[in-house]
Amino acid sequence: MTTADEILAGHPSPASDQSLRRRSLLAACSAHAVHDGLTDLIYVLLPIWQAQFGLSLTQVGLLRGAYSGTMAGIQLLASRAARRWGRERLLVGGTALAGIAYLCVGQASGLGVLLLALMLGGLGASTQHPLASSLVTDTHEAGGGVKQALSQYNFAGDIGKTLIPGLVGLLLTVISWRVSATLMGLLGLLAAALLWWLVPSRGIVGAQAARKTALAMGQGSALGLRALLLTGTLDSAVRMGFLTFLPFLLQAKGAGTAGIGLALMLLFIGGAFGKLLCGYLGARIGMMKTVWLTETSTSLLIVLALFLPQWGLMAMLPLLGLALNGTSSVLYGAVPELAAPDRREQAFALFYTGTIGAGALAPVLFGRLGDVTGITLALMVVAGVLLLTLPLAWVVEREGRGPVSV
Repeated sequence: MTTADEILAGHPSPASDQSLRRRSLLAACSAHAVHDGLTDLIYVLLPIWQAQFGLSLTQVGLLRGAYSGTMAGIQLLASRAARRWGRERLLVGGTALAGIAYLCVGQASGLGVLLLALMLGGLGASTQHPLASSLVTDTHEAGGGVKQALSQYNFAGDIGKTLIPGLVGLLLTVISWRVSATLMGLLGLLAAALLWWLVPSRGIVGAQAARKTALAMGQGSALGLRALLLTGTLDSAVRMGFLTFLPFLLQAKGAGTAGIGLALMLLFIGGAFGKLLCGYLGARIGMMKTVWLTETSTSLLIVLALFLPQWGLMAMLPLLGLALNGTSSVLYGAVPELAAPDRREQAFALFYTGTIGAGALAPVLFGRLGDVTGITLALMVVAGVLLLTLPLAWVVEREGRGPVSV
């Protein structure tokens, strides 16, 4: 059996390469599912906290922003810290910290404790996106399939968003929210223990990836990375803007609460499979063609949604979700092609900070536009903004094809 020493010596067998890729992908997918699930679990608990502690809507928004804001703001620091203390330590520690945060949530006696606990959870969650993404990239580039692997990683996040909040929703029918939060905290600690066992050391990953890195990747492109970041920012802003307006659009077409819930479920199911399928499509036909296909389709479908009757819009939503969410997997897969090999954690951190930040600001900006112009015109603007990604995708593709240094 091939040992770690053999891997470090630069002569691992194909079987050991495959095993390393499987372990790393499983670790990254597990981390993504747990962290995204714990992040979106807050949506289930917010109404309960509002009733329990007598919170205003402003305080409710503060609680939600405490988690996501801390997560977005600390990602760059997490990527830099990984270069000093090790990616595996920070990823395991961050997951454990997210679990501890939910244990604190289960004991919270008021707004102050909840706020501190959620900031602690956001701090732990800040490690996941940049570090797990770069782990997948480093272990898959030598054997190929990095774009497909990143699409599986993104799909796992959507699975976590569905399963963990859904599970807690069921648990709340038989146990209290405090016990439910405590159980989710224990799940975070269990996930951290699993990652401690699964995540390979940085030395082993680096030696495995170094054999073909120089041949497979260039030295990065600052222009291409900036264009990619702007593309991802616009894509995320449009996605969150559309999600903000969709319930009101459905309401205007006669949908009730149950209909809106069903519509969102159809959209999210399509989105989850879009993340998986578009990653494979991008690897087959190229990043630019895939982005042009998905973004143009999304823009046209958003405009079409304005004029369809309720039943037509409901039927179209899985396809719209596929195009709306699918672009993100293609964009994530382009990060390794544009970032220098020793700066991937930072590149992924920048990318996720931009997309998460845009997702947080877009509902406010587009909401203000909707107040002024009405939903119909605001959604047309949303669809038009998406078309700005097309020339940016061309820049990303051109920079990705640049001369490779060896």
